[in-house]
Amino acid sequence: MSETIYILGGTQTDFSKNWTRDNRTLFDLFSDTVLAGLEAARIEPKDVEVGHVGNFVAELFTGQGMLGGYFGHVHPDFSGMPASRHEGACASGSLAMLAAMADIESGRYDLACVVGLELMRNVPGDLAADHLGAAAWRGKEAAAAKYVWPAMFSGLAEEYDRRYGLNYEHLAGISKINFDNGRRNPNAQARNWTFTEKSFSTDDEANPVIEGWMRRQDCGQVTDGAAVVFLASEQRAREYALATDTPLDAIARIKGWGHTTAPMLMKTKLEESAGGGYVFPWVRKAVTDAYARAGVSGPEALDAIETHDCFSITEYMAIEHFGITAPGEAWKAVEDGRIAFDGAIPVNPSGGLIGLGHPVGATGVRMVLDAMKQTTGQAGDYQVGGAKTVATYNVGGSGTTNCAFVVGV
Repeated sequence: MSETIYILGGTQTDFSKNWTRDNRTLFDLFSDTVLAGLEAARIEPKDVEVGHVGNFVAELFTGQGMLGGYFGHVHPDFSGMPASRHEGACASGSLAMLAAMADIESGRYDLACVVGLELMRNVPGDLAADHLGAAAWRGKEAAAAKYVWPAMFSGLAEEYDRRYGLNYEHLAGISKINFDNGRRNPNAQARNWTFTEKSFSTDDEANPVIEGWMRRQDCGQVTDGAAVVFLASEQRAREYALATDTPLDAIARIKGWGHTTAPMLMKTKLEESAGGGYVFPWVRKAVTDAYARAGVSGPEALDAIETHDCFSITEYMAIEHFGITAPGEAWKAVEDGRIAFDGAIPVNPSGGLIGLGHPVGATGVRMVLDAMKQTTGQAGDYQVGGAKTVATYNVGGSGTTNCAFVVGV
């Protein structure tokens, strides 16, 4: 990387909160999060030079676009500040991160505010599912499915079963780990949910089928929420370190990143990867590009991973594409416990999208925030002991937009 990008701080909302039920709006979600993030990071609004917003479908859920314009209503010092919005389905937050990094690397600005948000619980579940279907190719795939994304990722599970064999117990094992992890996280949507052993089985009452392979506990949550981080150049980070009496080497930084875009249609993806080891070679490239830029050898150099588990099969795929196991062998990492909270390479210690929640446009930002927390010892009850290097993977669509980061101190 041409310029070291530092993460000065940030915050996220409580993902269990239903903002509409509390008579709060999309702007309230934006404003509250940015102001809380400024306070947490000990940054003055006048010092922020540029804003980037990650959001997927505010127009469909709320009728609102033009989200960069919100900044000027959060604080008078933001009036006139350049801001833009970025969309890449569930990877929208990561695209906002990459744009802010490019601003800093180019020398245009030294301090950026990156906020990701989505308000999704203001409409009935069926309508929410239809809105989220905008990340698939309308009219060309999953047209007969009641729930587009469970159907699409059931198709991925079907492909894994065809290529390598797949045991549902391993998918359920991933979900159970992530729900267990979420109980440690004070911001997790599912932190107080209760389950029985049958909840992670093929019992149709305790864990009903949503679409094909995907059952209730295999699915990430429909969530209201936001996350914000403040990114800085090395010069600005040095000034911040002096002003806050913080050692520079105690401030987390983005060591590496990767970004790829695959063809939109799942069918095309699977046709292009047929005969290869990795089901999604574009995911593998995003991850290995991040490794290369960070100068790390692979998962053995990581202390934890925050990955995109919109469905259990997505994490199953990511286990292999991070290199934790060879292709077709993710089940080994579930069975031997290495991805559990106390395992050799904990995956989603935050709870992930299944246990913590998935406000779509916020997820990529939230992952980097959690990586920052882990590597600076600020993760509280879900802190991975001694974590110094954490990777993230955030996906938009059916493996279409792929973004990975390596964060460390």
